[in-house]
Amino acid sequence: MTQTHPIKITTTRPKEGDDDVGLEVLPPLSLYVHIPWCVRKCPYCDFNSHEQRGELAEAKYIDALISDLDGSLPNIWGRRVYTIFFGGGTPSLFSAESLDRLLSNIRARINIVPDAEITLEANPGTFEAEKFAAYRRIGINRLSIGIQSFNPTHLKALGRIHDDNEARRAVAIATDNFENFNLDLMYALPKQTLDEALADVDAAIALGAPHISAYHLTLEPNTLFHKRPPPLPDHDASAAMQEAIEARLASAGYEHYETSVFTKPEHRCKHNLNYWQFGDYLGIGAGAHSKLSFRDRIVRETRVKHPETYLKRIAAAQDVCEQHNVGIADLPFEFMMNALRLIDGFDTTLFPDRTGMPINILASQLKKAEQQGLLKRDSQHIRPTAKGQRFLNDLLELFL
Repeated sequence: MTQTHPIKITTTRPKEGDDDVGLEVLPPLSLYVHIPWCVRKCPYCDFNSHEQRGELAEAKYIDALISDLDGSLPNIWGRRVYTIFFGGGTPSLFSAESLDRLLSNIRARINIVPDAEITLEANPGTFEAEKFAAYRRIGINRLSIGIQSFNPTHLKALGRIHDDNEARRAVAIATDNFENFNLDLMYALPKQTLDEALADVDAAIALGAPHISAYHLTLEPNTLFHKRPPPLPDHDASAAMQEAIEARLASAGYEHYETSVFTKPEHRCKHNLNYWQFGDYLGIGAGAHSKLSFRDRIVRETRVKHPETYLKRIAAAQDVCEQHNVGIADLPFEFMMNALRLIDGFDTTLFPDRTGMPINILASQLKKAEQQGLLKRDSQHIRPTAKGQRFLNDLLELFL
């Protein structure tokens, strides 16, 4: 095993009284681990992912992640971790042996709750039955599978490395080894019809997926699709797809609990819920983000993006992280940007618990949102209306 060296990561403390938040209780804490490599970069993807070229630096990267974690430990001393999420990229490119070594080192350093949700993102082109059985044995208990579509024409248009048969085989392997898994689907794809969008959803339902994410394809900056836009369904056709997908999933017994996410009972994603409820998360790995709360401040961190730069800095015991304190003026919007994604909204006590500020500082914005039919509220609960869900950006702008 390569010897690792902890990287010193510090947070900038504000001057006394400058943007102090005064939290009485710290939020739940999650751990996010970013594995940045993939087989091929998809033309719509704006995540920090990099095509694998040559030999995968698997062992070296695991060493770097352990060093990264060591440097972050002072910021999370004494706190319990409730969820772990391996995202990417394609984390399933890494072997179960490598992830087992990483998880063993994480467990040796952090107090992980016994029933922690541990999720691994995976793409169908990387599925092997024995490999995924090994993932389950080392403690990974949830998968998130990037299906996107079961239609071979649309998979080709999206630049995916798998076909429809591999997608179904991946779900079969997941079903054999995991009680809890998510299927990522996309709609409003190039030249896609309403019937084709519903066929993808019907396939996911028929395969027994306990959790389904259905995302609208968007043209993000710095992607190939943004530079060379494909022929996409217009706004009315996309809206019709969204409404039909939501209705189809509801009729099949799926709960719509977040903007683009649906689940069978007892299968909500605890990791993502922690994000949306403005909980804390430590992110390690190239390009990973963190949100960490202290009694007097809330800090956001960003690791360097490029994996080669990240590895070089770790090897040289150099800083890989930039931090900034979240200003009090920014907290209401940051909280609402997350919490209002939840269809059920949030208890009014959650806002002061997570921000250290009273909910009545938002009285005028909440009143305006209610008058516009974007919110429903009472003394104990705030939630977006169906209109607020549909026009979420308009709702969030009120809190800027």
